Amino acid sequence: MSRHRIFFPALFVPGQSLRLNDSAIKHVQVLRLQPGMQIELFNGSGNAALAHIGQMGRHSVEVSIIETYNSTGPEYFTHIAIGMPTNERMDWLIEKSTELGVSRITPLMTQRTVSRLNGERAVKRVEHWKGIAQAACAQSGRNQLPLIDLPLSWNDYLDSLALHSEGLNIILSLHSEARGWRDLWPSARTSVTLLCGPEGGFTAEEESAAIEHGFIPASLGPFVLRSETAPISVLAQLL
Repeated sequence: MSRHRIFFPALFVPGQSLRLNDSAIKHVQVLRLQPGMQIELFNGSGNAALAHIGQMGRHSVEVSIIETYNSTGPEYFTHIAIGMPTNERMDWLIEKSTELGVSRITPLMTQRTVSRLNGERAVKRVEHWKGIAQAACAQSGRNQLPLIDLPLSWNDYLDSLALHSEGLNIILSLHSEARGWRDLWPSARTSVTLLCGPEGGFTAEEESAAIEHGFIPASLGPFVLRSETAPISVLAQLL
């Protein structure tokens, strides 16, 4: 029988008793769980535990850890750097890429990006995305949360790059001479960075700058996919 999974950022040890935080308590209440029931807790870093619900109050829930286990995550490290689509589409990207095992997501503000996030608005939006990722992990059975960066401007992203020769770094391109991305993936690769344009794509200047920084143009085939669909299609095949 499947158990309800709840995110709780703690290191789990068999036999320990824990008081859940407000977010986890809310999930227990929404699910109408009762003392004596068992739940699965995961901390987002690969550690998970089977727990027994003990005492419950209006604003408190105590659990005892029965057993713990760890997961190593996907075989490949996958990093999506994407010109942010509009709010709902970005939320969808976060959810689906988390389910598929993405390791890191970097939102970018490019010339054709509609959404512009800075300061407190950026921090709040990242917290919103982290909540989506936590829910996606709970639903899918994944125990490791992806790293979600604060949005970066295009120039700041280029300045931050530290590409490694052992990884594949590709920019998804509509150029007719771009090679298929799977033709660029030798078995020895251990990581891949997917650089994806926003709605409307990268400008010619941005694509040229990415290539100058070591990215290889790669095609997904004859069809033009939406900005949030393109990286998902790669993750679904890779992971």
